[in-house]
Amino acid sequence: MSYLWVFFLGFIFSFVGSIPPGTLNVTVLQLALERQVKTAFRFALAVSIIEYPYAWIGVQFEYYISTSPVILENFQLIAALVMTLLGVSNLWPTGNPRGIARKFQESGFRRGILLSLLNPMAIPYWMGFTAYLKVQGWIDLGTVGLLHSYVFGTAVGTLALLSVLIFFSQRVAPYVQGSRWLKIIPGLILLGLGLYAWWQYFF
Repeated sequence: MSYLWVFFLGFIFSFVGSIPPGTLNVTVLQLALERQVKTAFRFALAVSIIEYPYAWIGVQFEYYISTSPVILENFQLIAALVMTLLGVSNLWPTGNPRGIARKFQESGFRRGILLSLLNPMAIPYWMGFTAYLKVQGWIDLGTVGLLHSYVFGTAVGTLALLSVLIFFSQRVAPYVQGSRWLKIIPGLILLGLGLYAWWQYFF
């Protein structure tokens, strides 16, 4: 298992997982639309930095949970269930981001750190994805180097997606702020992975 491969998996699933509109990417988009590009990049950098330890925590939780004999016996079933739930949760309708994200007016890096810390959904997300990738035999995090290559890929993937939003803010704003397709497509991908795992479990 190469460092580049685990980095790529972390990157691509982080990129896709950051697409659905939420507090963090909508905040970056708003900053870019207000022509606060430097502030938006500092915010994106802070978000990607927090993604690193949150992904690492998710991997560690997955490791400790997966060492249980009961979990090991039903690993394929659990992975299928987790991916299906992640897909359904992405497709479930939610309200527009609001609240604390609108209380900051002139902040970048510190704002990104705080909002990321208050948005720990990356932990269960990476628990589920890591378990799924292991079940499919697509990933092996048996060494410290492989683990950190994978986690680093998640941070870079988040930064890449937020940078795309900044660069193309004028074009993507109507989709991120008003279209459900950006939320539906990642949800369908996750649901498809879950259905594939169910198929493998039963057949």
